[in-house]
Amino acid sequence: MQNEISPIWRHFPSDLVSRAERCIHSACERLEDKGSSHIFFRADDVAAPGKKFARLMHIFKRRRVPLCLAVVPAWLTGRRWQYLKDLAARQSSLWCWHQHGWRHINHEIEGKKQEFGPSRSRSNIKRDLVQGKRRLEDLMEAEFYPVFTPPWNRCSLDTLQLLGELGYVAVSRSRGSIPQAPRGLPDFYADVDLHTRKERDPALGWKLLLEELQSAISSKLCGIMIHHQRMNEAAFDFLEMLLGIIVKRKEIQLVNYRDLA
Repeated sequence: MQNEISPIWRHFPSDLVSRAERCIHSACERLEDKGSSHIFFRADDVAAPGKKFARLMHIFKRRRVPLCLAVVPAWLTGRRWQYLKDLAARQSSLWCWHQHGWRHINHEIEGKKQEFGPSRSRSNIKRDLVQGKRRLEDLMEAEFYPVFTPPWNRCSLDTLQLLGELGYVAVSRSRGSIPQAPRGLPDFYADVDLHTRKERDPALGWKLLLEELQSAISSKLCGIMIHHQRMNEAAFDFLEMLLGIIVKRKEIQLVNYRDLA
């Protein structure tokens, strides 16, 4: 898996703090009488220990902000889980450990990458879902929460239907994903992608990122996606700054999937 750093994290605007503050303020003003806006953060591709992941966890622990952690089952071992659990110690209520595919590999020959896409048989999809869920349940026990985040935020209708049959309480994809999740299976949309951004022009990237953030917060439910392997110093600095702004706003409630479900 390539861990390319997006161009925006190599070009940090000098006025970014003030722009981010205006963005959050404008989003909260748009709420008006709608009540609170809920924000969740989702960290993808979790399982392997490393300095970047440890730093990410420390930031959320220090700010006491909840974090949804999408764990790739095939990457997780008992030793790795012990490391992750030690990092999360003493603040277990902040974390929501859930399932991120099975092996995080692409099975599609054509089109966009998917691990649980339309080219796979229903029986093979079910097998991988069951294997992944069972592995996380066995290793994590009560810490595992049955929400499914498909790799690359995409999956087939068969997958969505099987999630309901297999006891998952929700799925988490990008806003506007198709096919739609069936009734009874909430889809906790990730609206804002911090680190796998495609814009080659940093100025455009920052403009679109802040617009996405403002629109999502004002919609009352905002999901922010993190990929710690793609973070550099600037990305960590921005995350610290963003959390610092958000936690001060009384209009915003910071949640994880357990709270939403």
